Amino acid sequence: MLTLKAPPQTEYTFLSLGAGVQSTCLALMAARNEIPNCHVDAAIFADTGGEPDEVYEYLQYLIDVLPYPVHIVQKGVLADEAVRERPRKNGKGNYIKGIVPAFTLQADGQKGMVTRSCTLDYKILPINKKIRELAKIKHGEKKVKVTTLLGISTDEIQRMKESRTKWIQHRYPLIEMDISRNGCKEWIKSKSYPEPPRSACTFCPYHSNREWRRLKSKDPKGFADAVIFEKRLQEANANNPGNLTGVPYLHRDCVPLDQVDFNDDDPNQMWLFGMDNECDGICGV
Repeated sequence: MLTLKAPPQTEYTFLSLGAGVQSTCLALMAARNEIPNCHVDAAIFADTGGEPDEVYEYLQYLIDVLPYPVHIVQKGVLADEAVRERPRKNGKGNYIKGIVPAFTLQADGQKGMVTRSCTLDYKILPINKKIRELAKIKHGEKKVKVTTLLGISTDEIQRMKESRTKWIQHRYPLIEMDISRNGCKEWIKSKSYPEPPRSACTFCPYHSNREWRRLKSKDPKGFADAVIFEKRLQEANANNPGNLTGVPYLHRDCVPLDQVDFNDDDPNQMWLFGMDNECDGICGV
């Protein structure tokens, strides 16, 4: 059951680390023993291989300063997995699996969107696999043995979700302590820690125009990587017709990313958690 209060303590407690603002604040609070009734055994970072360079640099900083271990897990490089050709079970050609929630454009002008599986497959499941290993969870375990700390703040309380794994319970310390994303920034600054970067795959289709503008101007390498990925996805789909319906694009306008006008802050633009917080920590959890 979801609660705004801390759940009962368990034998193990792990922190889901995204190296963005909220999860970094949570990690550093835990290091300073500022989370009531909480001892973190380890933090776990799920690497999609698609984060900006500054996120990996900040992750290394956290590894160096945190008093508990930080484990990095990776199922695969998401950009490569999204364009990888897989043989059909019937032996008739190949297909590419819809992983990244790209927008699609049909020949008749109809638009759609690919169902997202990147969060579950490349973040949640690899983290849970590592937790199972660290906590020595036996197959078929149904009793709650582990608490996972998630860096969700008061301005995104709608993201709170119960764990789908029976032996894991979620805890939201920032909600318990009534801390917003700006509150996290203020706390980090007040303790003289360096400001965390944004944590999100460079090619995430949920970016707002504001975030695309920021990426293009502040991280041209990251933006170039997104442009290249979009072209790779389109080429892979063209070589395997009938799998992703329509031509995939990373922007809802369904035009090449390097030709999009990002100056319009369209209120209907889709993004995960608001303009200032795409995919921070575990996206979609």
